[in-house]
Order: sequence, then structure tokens, then C-alpha cells
Amino acid sequence: MSRPIDVLLLTALPASGKSEVRRYLAGLTPEQCRDEMHLGPTVQLDDYPYVHLMRRVSQELRKLGQDGVFFDSDELPMKEPRDWGMLIELLNEDFDDLVARRPAAPRPVPGGSPAAEWLLDRFDAARRKVGARPALGQLEASVRRTVAQALEAECAELVRDKNAGIPDSLDGRTVVIEFARGGPDRATLPLPAPLGYRYSFATLSEAILSRAAVLYVWVTPEESRRKNIERTDPNDPGSILHHGVPMAVMLGDYGCDDMDWLLQQSDRPDTVRIEAHGRAWYLPVGRFDNRVDKTTFVRGDRAGWREADVRALHEGLAGALARVVKAAERAY
Repeated sequence: MSRPIDVLLLTALPASGKSEVRRYLAGLTPEQCRDEMHLGPTVQLDDYPYVHLMRRVSQELRKLGQDGVFFDSDELPMKEPRDWGMLIELLNEDFDDLVARRPAAPRPVPGGSPAAEWLLDRFDAARRKVGARPALGQLEASVRRTVAQALEAECAELVRDKNAGIPDSLDGRTVVIEFARGGPDRATLPLPAPLGYRYSFATLSEAILSRAAVLYVWVTPEESRRKNIERTDPNDPGSILHHGVPMAVMLGDYGCDDMDWLLQQSDRPDTVRIEAHGRAWYLPVGRFDNRVDKTTFVRGDRAGWREADVRALHEGLAGALARVVKAAERAY
């Protein structure tokens, strides 16, 4: 039997079922993961907690009469498109911390908001890497201090979760990295940088690209929008399973995506070809067809899951991941 997939990029339009897939995979036995899904015990990374905190930074800045930096409104897309790359750079850092078993250790700062100051500094440093303005370091000291104090509890929780997710070893494990990318409704392909998967994949570090495969949860943009409305709980905006994406964002940032285009353009079947770090990378891809919903039931109590629903999801995922393994064998 082939060795488990090292790094699985879990991708899809919002509300397509990515987080439900993660939850389902996390509940499998080690034997099921290894023998049926080609996965080791999973370690999870996700860029959504950073998006949520970007929105929180913007909310607090706007309360103070300041520019929101990341967002002008809770209902609008990102102001700076290069922040898609900033998010990837944050995932690169999180992956490096996993490999090195390096916990986050925010330094004590005057004013008593070490976790928030740590995150604001990370946002700026990641922005520099993708050529965007590091605006948070340019805030007036009193403004930054007020924002940091408002965000400290949420940022401290992020630090705790990040550190709790670092295992003793990655040997035999699969790191699942979740993110969604896309472009405007009715956009012409290829999507221009910094939009879409072509740009974000190319921004991933060599350490990730050298061992990565892709599991793509396939739904139509229309189904993505329907499920986004269905899942939204306004009382739980930071939740992985229940957050909602504003409709202007769904149409402006996720009206389409470029995964099918990338698959069609590749010169090796069931892969996407990415130019990055001075070379071409072929990422094996398995598409899990969720156009007829197979994942929403995972949100409910496990005791209420129907056997037929579990079987359809399990077989669909197992088939998609088997195609990943076969594509990897052909590509390399």
C-alpha cells in the first residue's frame, strides 16, 4: 500500500462542504484513514480564522473613525486583493511551525495585549512578502493599542488553538490545509493574479508544494451561494461550520473559480501545473463531486447520521482520494 498523503490542500468554493469533510475525516479511525482514504491521522490548518480576525480588525478601526485597512464594510470584499497572498503566507508560517514543532510565544508588550500585537505584526509581515502595504504598523500608537485591547481575547484563543494543534511528530500524519479561492461572477479565465487557485498555489512554500496533493470539493457557484445562506448563523460569525459570507463577496470573490481550467490546462492528467520558485510543480488532484449534497448531514449530531448518507460520503471521498494517489504515481 502507498504511504499516506503528506499534505492535502482541501479546496472549494465557500459552503461547498470543506469543513464538513474535515470533520468527517477527523472522526475516522486510524485504520479507516490509512486503508480507505490514504491519509494518516490529520493535522488541520485553515485560513478562515485569519479572515475573521481581519474583519474584526477592520470593525474596531472603523469604530475609531479610521480606515478599515482590510475591509470598508462587513458586507464588502477585501480592499486589497493581495491579501489573498497574505493569507497563504500565514499558512506557510503555520506549516513551518508544525514541522519545527515551534509554538507561538507572543512577547509581553506595554498595554497588555501580547496575542493581538503578535497577530497585527504577522499581518504586516505577511503583507510585505506579497508586496502589499503593512498598514497596521503605521497606525497611531493609541489607535493600535485600542484595537489590540479589543481583540486580545480572540487572538489569545487563536494562539491557544494554534499551539494545541502542534503534534509531537508529523511522522505518518497528513496535514490538511483548507482554503477557498475564486474570482468574480462571469469572469473570463484565466483569473488574473492575485485571484484564484493558480496564484494561491504558486504562493505556497516549497516545503508545502513538494509534498502536496489537492482534494477539491466540487459544487456549482449557485449551489455554493445556496448552501452559504443555509449554513449562516449570525450569532456565530467566527465558527468554521456556521460562518456566513456576504453576498457581495460570494459574487465578487467566489462567483467562479479556476480549478477546472487548471485541470484542463495541465499536460499531465488529474493534476494542476503550477509555476513557482523557479520550476514547475504538478499537484495531484481528486475531485469529490458534491453537486448533489453529500455533506450537510455532518453538521448534525453524529447519533442522527443515516447509514446511507455516511456511505455516500465515505465512498465519494475514498474514490476522490484514490484518484489523488493514482495521479501522484503518474505525475512522479
